[in-house]
Amino acid sequence: MKGDPEQRAILLGEYIAQNGATVRAAACAFGCSKSTVHKDVSSRLKSLSPALFAQVKAVLERNKAERHLRGGRATKEKYQRESQPRRDGH
Repeated sequence: MKGDPEQRAILLGEYIAQNGATVRAAACAFGCSKSTVHKDVSSRLKSLSPALFAQVKAVLERNKAERHLRGGRATKEKYQRESQPRRDGH
């Protein structure tokens, strides 16, 4: 997403706060890099909208605390898929 960085920061902040989204999910939804999302919501948003910044910060802290659970779940699902017999007989 090109354009005004301040407007992008507000939109990203609103998206993360409303959806409980991760930085990766927000980057994917807005078509920008994780670095851009992180820069926008951690520094630009702080001066533009302190209240929204506080909401986003809470979501990102929760996501960071839960990331080891998501990683473990993804690994478990990967190995479950690999252990199932394939349809082509292998």
